[in-house]
Amino acid sequence: MSQKNPKIAVVAANGRVGALVVKEAAERGFDVTAIVRGDNKTAAQHALTRDALDLTASDLAEFDAVVDAAGGWTPETIPAITNVAIHLADCVAGTPTRLIVVGGAGSLFVNPEHTATVDQGPDFPEDWKPLSAAHGAALANLRGRADVAWTYVSPAADFQADGARTGAYTLAGEELALNAAGESRVSYADYAIAIVDLIESGEHVRERVSVVSK
Repeated sequence: MSQKNPKIAVVAANGRVGALVVKEAAERGFDVTAIVRGDNKTAAQHALTRDALDLTASDLAEFDAVVDAAGGWTPETIPAITNVAIHLADCVAGTPTRLIVVGGAGSLFVNPEHTATVDQGPDFPEDWKPLSAAHGAALANLRGRADVAWTYVSPAADFQADGARTGAYTLAGEELALNAAGESRVSYADYAIAIVDLIESGEHVRERVSVVSK
């Protein structure tokens, strides 16, 4: 990204991933707006109180990048994962604003032919399948769009909320990647670093990438 101080918005900024992305970006001198439904509890310099599905194209027009950190764990909230990603894509369609989506690991491929995914494996927990399907549906929608500068970022299979911030990670591609210890894991904090690095680099537009710890 050519600007020295990119102007970014983080949707669902009060969430655990969103707040870490805000912190990382603000510490690097980004101009950060937290988009939240209640009080802003993040390090962002600005806040916009708005439900993600009520955002408009004009709300997002000023930003170089928008990070979609919307999540969900219950049957009531899981559909928001797909719906928010599609809505934000609609809002930034046809503009240079990048859309960086916090994705899931379940849709990562486990074979070179890209015919089998993590969430199809025998060890994938049954109760995680609706969550994985929602993330996968968001990715499928983005893959069909040439009018959005999207990047979908899958974490490693073991996505550790309280994991350490090591500052070291590997940016991988469409297939489940393992670190030197043979593990697929990454902390939320290192994942947030990768998100901000992607915004800074301007790379991997219209691609799905994945993040694994070193």
